[in-house]
Amino acid sequence: MPSLHVCSLSRLEATVAASGASHVATLINAGTPVPRPATIPADNHLFLGFNDIVEPTAGMITVGEAEVLRLFDFVDAWSRERPMVIHCWAGISRSTAGAFVTACRLMPERAEDDIARELRVKSPSATPNLRLVRIADALMGRGGRMAKAIEAIGRGRDAFEGVPFVLPIERAAP
Repeated sequence: MPSLHVCSLSRLEATVAASGASHVATLINAGTPVPRPATIPADNHLFLGFNDIVEPTAGMITVGEAEVLRLFDFVDAWSRERPMVIHCWAGISRSTAGAFVTACRLMPERAEDDIARELRVKSPSATPNLRLVRIADALMGRGGRMAKAIEAIGRGRDAFEGVPFVLPIERAAP
């Protein structure tokens, strides 16, 4: 079964190795150096540089439609034969938003609140970046359901770093 593995930057290498991932999506501050794991070809590594903020803030980069569309293109091109790793600095906000958005994108028949509840079970510290979720929600025409689902699970438990977790991507029945 295809799966998304979510982690922090400090656990990227180990998560890629343990999962056998073929693709990595990095959602992190623009200037942060991220060594690409040797097993991941450059074409299979997406780097989206933006700060973990919900409202525009002077001197910081907000995620916008262009970044979310790049994530969609990357996810849509993924064969799902091997896992994908999505990570950010701490594995708590941008990466969990990226995983939620990816799961919604790849499982359009599954209810957004079901995916959000599964995310909460898998990661008690998950606090998905609501700006990224709202933009994806609008671009996918989900009528605010994605944002409402994330608001419903609320802020995750306080943590310095999230514990890596796996979010399965179920294929729709034929």
